[in-house]
Amino acid sequence: MSAFHAPHKRDYGVDQRLLLLAGVAALIGVCSTGAAVLLVNLIRFFTNLFFYGSLSLADRSPAQHTLGWWVVLVPAVGGLIVGLMARYGSERIRGHGIPEAIEAILFGRSAMSPKVAVLKPLSSGIVIGSGGPFGAEGPIIMTGGSVGSLIAQYLHLTAAERKTLLVAGACAGMTAIFGTPVAAVLLAVELLLFELRPRSLLPVALACAVAGFLRPWVFGAGPLFALQTPAPTTMALVSCVLAGLLCGGLASVLTLALYRIEDGFARLPLHWMWWPALGGLVVGVGGYFQPRALGVGYDVIGDLLNHRLAVEAVLALLAVKAVVWLVALGSGTSGGVLAPVLMLGAGLGVLSAPWLPGGSPGLWALVCMAGVLGSMLGAPLTAIVFALGLTHDTSALLPLLLTVTVAYGFTSLVLRRSIMTEKIARRGLHVWREYGVDPLERQHVGELMSTQLVTLQADLPAQEAWVTHFGQGQRHRAYPVVRDGRLLGMLDRQDFAEVAGQGRPCADLLPPLDAEMVLLPTDTARTAAGRLSALNVSRLPVVADTQSMRLVGLLALPDLVMPAGRAMHEETHRERVR
Repeated sequence: MSAFHAPHKRDYGVDQRLLLLAGVAALIGVCSTGAAVLLVNLIRFFTNLFFYGSLSLADRSPAQHTLGWWVVLVPAVGGLIVGLMARYGSERIRGHGIPEAIEAILFGRSAMSPKVAVLKPLSSGIVIGSGGPFGAEGPIIMTGGSVGSLIAQYLHLTAAERKTLLVAGACAGMTAIFGTPVAAVLLAVELLLFELRPRSLLPVALACAVAGFLRPWVFGAGPLFALQTPAPTTMALVSCVLAGLLCGGLASVLTLALYRIEDGFARLPLHWMWWPALGGLVVGVGGYFQPRALGVGYDVIGDLLNHRLAVEAVLALLAVKAVVWLVALGSGTSGGVLAPVLMLGAGLGVLSAPWLPGGSPGLWALVCMAGVLGSMLGAPLTAIVFALGLTHDTSALLPLLLTVTVAYGFTSLVLRRSIMTEKIARRGLHVWREYGVDPLERQHVGELMSTQLVTLQADLPAQEAWVTHFGQGQRHRAYPVVRDGRLLGMLDRQDFAEVAGQGRPCADLLPPLDAEMVLLPTDTARTAAGRLSALNVSRLPVVADTQSMRLVGLLALPDLVMPAGRAMHEETHRERVR
């Protein structure tokens, strides 16, 4: 083995295409902001149409309706329309957006259709506008992602580059809705990108920054839920642990309940097209008794954070909200997760505040809101920064950190999968959420290659080479052919077809050699593994550079197992370091 050291190894694998991706990502930030504006206006339009019978874009809550018992039918009508759109338009509009985006990224080569880009915001506008208990974040993530994917497809980019732009569009849309660009970037890292590279992180951050700068022009400046709580006391340390356990417990119950309800719908003797309408009936009944359970509910979240609701009213409202949200989402309609989870988490904080010393009621509403969100999504950093971005309450940072960490740890131990990945797993696709440096990226070809070389001279007769190297005692599948130290190619057994006895030199049997058929000592082991797979060979020559083609080593498949073995040893071997 050789430890080949070169001065020009880099920390990151970047090239000039990063500039192209960055430029396109900035454009996608603008487009996703426009998509967010469109989605919000669609929700307002259908809210006014369904509940007030007017063609208007005024921002009105469905809770102020005067429909009486007729309100029971409104969400059912919206669900029926969306069921028809899903069956005869695109089934991809069903669900809450983020799992569908993850599936497209990991298993669909990040390719989305124009149908989804059009039908997802339209269907979500109809569902939420007809009283569906959802927020706009899930639909805008799917819509913004579709915009990014379509632009990438138009530009004929690679699947990896499509993924970057899909996530850029999704997170820029979230930024435009909530005004939380840093949290959106963290959502990309924790939930969507499945990697942490400049190639992907920089375009996503740029798209979110563009959307963040544009948001005040379209939705106004300032945090969505402005809040300023007093600094917590030392007693809050214990209270945050208790709050985290409560948040983890609630997140686990909601996650398990959602998929039990989804299983119940699957057992119905009806086509799934009708399920959203049935779920809509439940929403309508709940909305009749608790009108504020209908729709997005940002006003309710604001009231919970600012402690403007009585405990009895909170308990009744949240019980209904939980039921109608779980049933509606389990029916397969089009909606989001974040806003309902924010409301339920904030409500948990309001109900728990009398028994949690060390902080104000608003603080416990805030930290529980973030704790339930982070543990349900499996994205704790996103939840912490998201809560700060929504409220600008910097004094809550430490309670947020502790509460969300405890809640995330609880669900990590109790649940096998999060609410986002369970849906994907039910389709037979497993998502591994843990990040780590690939062992094949930690080492380079020069550190793994063999320098004890067996070579064939270019002018060696082929018949002699056949006898000495490819007979019964053959040690390797192929051998490098060199002339004065310069590599000419690799000679394989199949290259000897119909040449025995002709006396031709080995150099005459070689196929043309190009740069893709050799490795450099500075290539990562991951690059080498991909090259071996693409060429369908078990070993490749290593040259000092592609100009001189001076042979310096050989890399074979067994060499690539070594990094994984070392990583396994680090994970499993217990030792005392002296």
